[in-house]
Amino acid sequence: MLTSGITATAQEVPSPKSHFGFDIGDNYQLANYTQTEAYFKKLAASSKRVKLVDIGRTEEGRSQYMLIVTSPENHKNLERYKSISQKLARAEGLTEKEAKELAQQGKAVVWIDGGLHANETVGAHQLIQTAYNLVSRTDAETTKILNEVIILMTHANPDGQELQTDWYLREKTPEKRSLAGLPRLYQKYAGHDNNRDFFMLNLKETQNMARQLFIEWNPQIMYNHHQSGPAGTVVAGPPFRDPHNYVFDPIILTSLDAVGAAMHNRLNVEDKPGYTQRGGSVFSTWYNGGLRTTTYFHNMVGLLTEIVGSPTPMEIPLVPARLLPNSDSPNPVTPQKWYFKSAIDYSVSLNYAVLNYAQRYHDELLFNVYKMGKNAIDRGSKDTWSFSPQKIEAINAAAKQDKSEAGARRTMDPKFFDEVMKDPKLRDARGYILSADQPDFTTAIRFLNALIRTGVVVQKATAPFKVEGKQYPAGSYIVKTDQAFRPHVLDMFEPQDHPNDFKYEGGPPVAPYDAAGWTLAYLMNVKFDRIINDFDGPFQKTPYGELLKATPKALPSASGYALSAQANESYLAVNELLKAKVEVLRNPADGSFYIPASAAAKAALNKAEHNFGMKVTAASKPKGAIKVKPSRIALWDTYGGSMPSGWMRYIMEQYHYDVTVVYPPDIDAGKLKDQYDVLIMVGGSVPAITSGEGRGFNPPTVENIPDEFKGRVGRMTAEKSVPQLKAFLENGGNIVTIGSATNLAMHLGLPVKNALLTADGKRLPNDKYYVPGSVLSIKVDGNLKENWGLDENTDVYFDNSPVFKITDSNAKIKPLAWFATAQPLRSGWAWGQAYLKDGVAAFEADYGKGKLLGFGPEITFRAQTHGTFKWLFNQLYK
Repeated sequence: MLTSGITATAQEVPSPKSHFGFDIGDNYQLANYTQTEAYFKKLAASSKRVKLVDIGRTEEGRSQYMLIVTSPENHKNLERYKSISQKLARAEGLTEKEAKELAQQGKAVVWIDGGLHANETVGAHQLIQTAYNLVSRTDAETTKILNEVIILMTHANPDGQELQTDWYLREKTPEKRSLAGLPRLYQKYAGHDNNRDFFMLNLKETQNMARQLFIEWNPQIMYNHHQSGPAGTVVAGPPFRDPHNYVFDPIILTSLDAVGAAMHNRLNVEDKPGYTQRGGSVFSTWYNGGLRTTTYFHNMVGLLTEIVGSPTPMEIPLVPARLLPNSDSPNPVTPQKWYFKSAIDYSVSLNYAVLNYAQRYHDELLFNVYKMGKNAIDRGSKDTWSFSPQKIEAINAAAKQDKSEAGARRTMDPKFFDEVMKDPKLRDARGYILSADQPDFTTAIRFLNALIRTGVVVQKATAPFKVEGKQYPAGSYIVKTDQAFRPHVLDMFEPQDHPNDFKYEGGPPVAPYDAAGWTLAYLMNVKFDRIINDFDGPFQKTPYGELLKATPKALPSASGYALSAQANESYLAVNELLKAKVEVLRNPADGSFYIPASAAAKAALNKAEHNFGMKVTAASKPKGAIKVKPSRIALWDTYGGSMPSGWMRYIMEQYHYDVTVVYPPDIDAGKLKDQYDVLIMVGGSVPAITSGEGRGFNPPTVENIPDEFKGRVGRMTAEKSVPQLKAFLENGGNIVTIGSATNLAMHLGLPVKNALLTADGKRLPNDKYYVPGSVLSIKVDGNLKENWGLDENTDVYFDNSPVFKITDSNAKIKPLAWFATAQPLRSGWAWGQAYLKDGVAAFEADYGKGKLLGFGPEITFRAQTHGTFKWLFNQLYK
């Protein structure tokens, strides 16, 4: 029972209606972030149950707030409870007895967020209503929750809520309001992809949230609200369908069953039908990188719901296949009118179900996090073999080759298990060493900082050392697997082995929820040694969450300096040098940059050395050096915003390129060469040749478009846009095309065609060839200047990407990279990958006075693929 003081305070809590002027869930009404922020501040000012925390700035400069809601008594001891949560999550130096004692003393920590995808308006609004309920209610259930649980209520995308709400409310007549047609991305760079950034952590908002999740609070449960549910349902939630990722602890799966059952059951008890789970939706637990999914690799119970709802009333449609109860959907919903208030009510009920579970099992949740962390430390401290589909196939293959197994027994001799699962060479890694003398050490540091932001322990060598006969310099970094977040470590260094997932034998593949493979060390081209035996050395642990910085060095005394083309940061430094009007030349032998010594050069290079960690070496002017000049760069975008274009903007800003964003009307207006030297065309920009050859972007029809956005409306067409692109090339412009934008080559009549066709000229069907987002290896011609700085064998992100065949070897077109083997898969899933052999992945073609560059793989995908950024950068200078 609450004390009278708390009750008195609760009675003074302002209701949403008193603040916003409407009840949360009223038809045609939304709150923007400015109003929401003000309301959160009122809650904190009026109640001892609330502490408001500014967790950092957004990309547009707003404060991103987190409400900490718990009992006033718990607020007095917040730091102690945070410390207990951290200790149990990290599981370092704790005995099981000590862990159980801490679990009894601690409070369960539950994260509830909202608003990540701003057009999914239920999320931000259920956060407001739930906060009010928790702060104002005095019933027994709420009291128990507040006494045993610390709730972190986090707004995931303030900028998006402001933009989306203001757009919806611009129409004065409520019945005419629409969420459709937002002029730009609702996250400055990523839009919807802001929920794909949680292992890379490029964005300020994801960095802010990751710090609270993985460094500061380490909640045992996190709940990520989304929409919309599958047609014919109200909400999809846990537990989720297979496949699950093989690296995380099995306790994660059983915990999802338990918490999911509590959520599902509460709705049924409250006569709220329409919940579906497992195979009732597309959501799995395979992918890393989402706000929910990254938590699995950190031993947290990550929850996702996708619910139907909109401020504009809508319909639950008739889907007959959804009406018959089954184990995935035991309580189907019937077709009906569906109101925003119903979605809010469902969401609040689901939040309370999670919080009630947490208060009932708070000590179990706390201990289980310790147990999973301890399991991870133990597995990383001894010889361990992880299961994967490839290893199961190897067991079957071993049995098949053994003649004594002929006759197809129902069980196999355990010796075949031992042959694979006790093979010393197939052991899991004990750790990874990233040598300080690798070609692009600054990108390796970016990679390590991504790990550190998610709570991974990184160690630094304080002196030279030797492991397994190899010498490493001081300043090298070590990531060991004997740590609580071992699943995440493995996931960032090791290849994902996605199972062959088909609807039925011989049937079509079941698409992964997102990517099938994403090994970040591969995508960033980080060089590391995988060590499977125990090892040690003069290693010093970096503090949790403390980012690495390159150690500045004095410039060498020389008449000139060189920057390696293998290091991404070299291009950043070159851009700074060019802006400072410093002469920069390029070595035609290897693409390295040469800078004659001068006072201005030294000042710019010192800045690069100290700020970016650039390796600057003494050099003489190379023979035949080519002067480097900055290009005038244009980047295609469209009304509503393109995510690939948004990520490109982010990369351009990070590496200090000046770029102008252009829209279809700008391209159609012509005279492009008068304004630009290079045009970047990302996936979705160029219109399709046929229905089977990619697609262009068709913006929505929107009424009442503000004047500032009218110049963006339109789409690229073969009739108007392609002739202007052709003229741009003929006049000496260069066009870089990525992904489906490589359709431009076909529009121009170049001798390039799809290499993945059947004998009768049709696309290969999915049951023969299917490569959803995965990492593949390609061969690169290192003699070509377009490829300067790239490895001979380069890993690329490939998502059923274009693959080419050059049909005229005498034409002025040359392959830059190709698939040299029948097994290019490095990480993920590649069904029928043999079809890729000899296919061209990238090409360059002369066209008039200009050049067309075609890159089939996603070389800038989500700003994660640092290993292929140089393919873009090399094309951005005159």
